[in-house]
Amino acid sequence: MNIKELLLNGQSFSELLKQFSIAADDVKIQDEDVILTDHNLEHKEIVKESICIEGKNKDGIINFFGTLHYNLLNKLAVFEMQGFEKVVTPQAC
Repeated sequence: MNIKELLLNGQSFSELLKQFSIAADDVKIQDEDVILTDHNLEHKEIVKESICIEGKNKDGIINFFGTLHYNLLNKLAVFEMQGFEKVVTPQAC
C-alpha cells in the first residue's frame, strides 16, 4: 500500500483535497519511492518525514508542504500541513 492510499483512508486529508478542488487521482507525493525504500526506517514503528505533496486542479498546481507521520505496520498515515503554494497555469486563449 502506498502513502497516498494510506492518507486517503483518513478523512482530514480527503477534506484538504476537497477544499482545494483536487481529485485523488491528481495527487503526487514527491519522492514517495525513496521514502518507502529507505532501509534505515524499516525497524522504526513511527516515521516522520518532511514531504511535498503536489495536487492539480483546474487553476493549476498546488504544492502542500509539511510532515508525514506514518506507520506502515499498522497502515496509518497522517499529513501535518505547514504551508502551501499555488502555481497558476496560464489559460489558453
